[in-house]
Amino acid sequence: MTSTHHLGEQGTSRLRSHVAGELERTRRRSAALTDAVDEADLVRQHSPLMSPLVWDLAHIGSQEEIWLVRDVGGIPAIRPDIDDLYDAFQHKRCDRPQLPLLGPAEARGYVRTVREKVLDVLDRTPLEGRRLVERAFAFGMIVQHEQQHDETMLATHQLRDGPPALVEEPTPAAPADAAALPLEVAVPGGPFVMGTSTEPWALDNERPAHEVFVDDFLIDTTPVTNGRFLEFVDAGGYDDPRWWSAAGWAYRQRADLRAPRFWRRDGDRWLRRRFGHVEPVPPDEPVVHVSFHEAEAFAAWAGKRLPTEQEWEKAARFDPRSGRSRRYPWGDEDPGPEHANLGQRHLRPAPAGAYPAGAAPCGARQLIGDVWEWTATDFLPYPGFAAFPYREYSEVFFGPEHKVLRGGSFGTDASACRGTFRNWDFPIRRQIFAGFRCARTPAPDEIG
Repeated sequence: MTSTHHLGEQGTSRLRSHVAGELERTRRRSAALTDAVDEADLVRQHSPLMSPLVWDLAHIGSQEEIWLVRDVGGIPAIRPDIDDLYDAFQHKRCDRPQLPLLGPAEARGYVRTVREKVLDVLDRTPLEGRRLVERAFAFGMIVQHEQQHDETMLATHQLRDGPPALVEEPTPAAPADAAALPLEVAVPGGPFVMGTSTEPWALDNERPAHEVFVDDFLIDTTPVTNGRFLEFVDAGGYDDPRWWSAAGWAYRQRADLRAPRFWRRDGDRWLRRRFGHVEPVPPDEPVVHVSFHEAEAFAAWAGKRLPTEQEWEKAARFDPRSGRSRRYPWGDEDPGPEHANLGQRHLRPAPAGAYPAGAAPCGARQLIGDVWEWTATDFLPYPGFAAFPYREYSEVFFGPEHKVLRGGSFGTDASACRGTFRNWDFPIRRQIFAGFRCARTPAPDEIG
């Protein structure tokens, strides 16, 4: 959604229609993820890393009620008795199955009641004049929150046992030029504008826009593939502490890591489990379900490193012809199916080199969609950061404990993914749809 100022009557009407459509589209996805399994699966905890699916569903409704019904709408609370129950900071995920959670039918009824009131609030709320509702920010925040939990629920589906439960479309074939792509592309050094001060639904950690200087660097044209990562595995990369940081090697030993999560060896080949399917590991797809530590070790083995967050964003957004930063690698228009693998249409990354229409000016592909990409950067605030509308979205996570991921995955919705969007997680996490690409500092004669 592009920025608008002084909406006027027609602009407000269009924006309300857009918001209503995004709310409905997002809810269809939540329903698909929870209707795909029976009630026993909804209330079961499939991993101590994840909540029961029914908790995520009711939590979506609780946040929508708190922000849109009560705060924006000024309407009396519907279920104040469950605020603490669905407060993500009050209870660890591993403890949530023991809580007196709403059952599936009650949770569905609750989110339906909340949504009915929200649509009434949307119809009568001015969408300017108050920061929380300026250009429908609070509604966009809730759309993104629900889509983020939808991706979390998708990760829970990957962890659950049993036959496949979700419908997928086949991924596009690798484009004809994929085999001829260079392994890496050069990005000349210089300043660029990082972050945003104008994107209407950008969250606080993406703000404000600020100038950053980045030295010359080279970055992989595509994310690292399964086939390339398998070379690291076969070379004994998991058994050689030379490639690992001290923290990474300690984690690798403690967790007995030997390959990406969901991989297993079958004789002389590798198989993976993917949403209930067991299949040979496809060599041309970006590797997924690797931790920051595994990504960092591979990069060291390959004689490279992980890109910094600043390098990643410059590669993704900076257009040297215009001297400005784009909203997305391909330009300022919203993502279409020709640009990126987003939105759970496909339940897997597309082959490396896919989506040439989504290429960045530097020539790198698949910077948006397919797999979240680990960067070398700790999750920290930008200069001039101000928490809004609450500290618990970003500020409480700032620090060296979390690493930044960029770009979104096949399970990320377009509404929750931009060239400026910042994700973060603990460096040991592997259940998320994360991969990586490498970077390196060039020799003096490599960038003209």
